[in-house]
Amino acid sequence: MPRSVAVNVGANTTLPGFRAPVHPDGRFEYVPIPEREPAAVSLPTYADLNVEMDVPSDVRDTEVHLDPEFAEYPQCEAYTYGDDYAVKAGPLSDLAAGDYAFFYATLSTAGDPPTWAAPEWGAYLIGAFRLDRDPVTAYESLDPADRERFANNAHVKRETVDAEVLLSGDPAESRLFDRAIPLSSRTAGADPNRIVTGLSADSGKGPWWRRPLRFDEPATSALVDIVETGEIERCFEN
Repeated sequence: MPRSVAVNVGANTTLPGFRAPVHPDGRFEYVPIPEREPAAVSLPTYADLNVEMDVPSDVRDTEVHLDPEFAEYPQCEAYTYGDDYAVKAGPLSDLAAGDYAFFYATLSTAGDPPTWAAPEWGAYLIGAFRLDRDPVTAYESLDPADRERFANNAHVKRETVDAEVLLSGDPAESRLFDRAIPLSSRTAGADPNRIVTGLSADSGKGPWWRRPLRFDEPATSALVDIVETGEIERCFEN
């Protein structure tokens, strides 16, 4: 049975200074953070992503750190993710082929919030990979063919490849979700729901929405079922 880890990604109030929206029907925007390191090649900008939200004019021409990469998203080719921070790279490195990596983002509530959404902002699952190989922790040791599968990843495009871990998702079982899955309670973005406190190994205390969330085999099975069925009410069951 697979295990899983969920990590925080995407635009936030620190980088680039705003959150992407989640709409009353559950649709959302995936907006990456800016690129902060020198790149060896030209990178896409916020303007190149053609997002629906009104991106502030002062960042529209800023190059982005497009990671995770979802094949169905503009400027992407495959399902890859890299991370250079040990706090996230460590748990992700413990996964294996067949396990899941989930990605969540903090999103601002747009319009009248539905009954399952926090009033102002919340944390939401936005996508997942089913790993098609063990995590890569030594990119320099890969042969050229294996390096090619990560060629479009943001960390590989940097002047110095700095990822402590690289993940590759199975194209048949990886995707950017159509609808967001809430991790926050109905009442406040900072309050976790059952997925965090009942399924993951996290306490839900403090800024849990910035931490990796670990799920054992039974919890992963339950989480995958919630995602596949879209039964949002199960996020809040005791």
